[in-house]
Amino acid sequence: MISIVDYGMGNLQSVQKALAKLGFEATLISTPEEVKAATKLIIPGVGAFGDAMKGLAERGLVPALREAAADGKPIMGICLGMQVFFESSEESPGVEGLGYFKGTVKRFIPNGHKIPHMGWNNLQICGKPRLLAGLGNEPFVYFVHSYFVAPTESDVAAATCEYGETFVAAVERGNLCGTQFHPEKSQDVGLGILANFARI
Repeated sequence: MISIVDYGMGNLQSVQKALAKLGFEATLISTPEEVKAATKLIIPGVGAFGDAMKGLAERGLVPALREAAADGKPIMGICLGMQVFFESSEESPGVEGLGYFKGTVKRFIPNGHKIPHMGWNNLQICGKPRLLAGLGNEPFVYFVHSYFVAPTESDVAAATCEYGETFVAAVERGNLCGTQFHPEKSQDVGLGILANFARI
């Protein structure tokens, strides 16, 4: 059973449907008690960093999610859901993230490129992350974002991407992983990523 965290923001049903297509049962949860009872968690998200953290805090989910990470439960963040894994964001100064990873979230500098970064782009996989296993050398995935994570610890990067500059497109360390792109919108490659997480 995979639990998808509902905190008032995100593409919950599309993630749930993608997992169902793969044959994995997923349920939506929204309380600290449900987080504590879960065995595996996905935090999706679309929108602003500050609004996301407000939604998590209002439901009392922040301590429960930090405890779940410390307990070693597999947790995957998608898009904004991965950004809140970090300590802070330029999008919402003064707002504290979950702090799973050290680092912040930065806004793209246009450099002649349209912001948000929207559409298909290829990944450069770093090492051998379990989340991205079996996808080939440079798989194409679907992005919609204006901000990207900037870890201060290089070992958490699972994949990078180029869009005017090199940015971290996926992270993984221990029981924690995430993607800046949307696996549920990335066709067969995305389904493969969700299946990899479901099997962790």
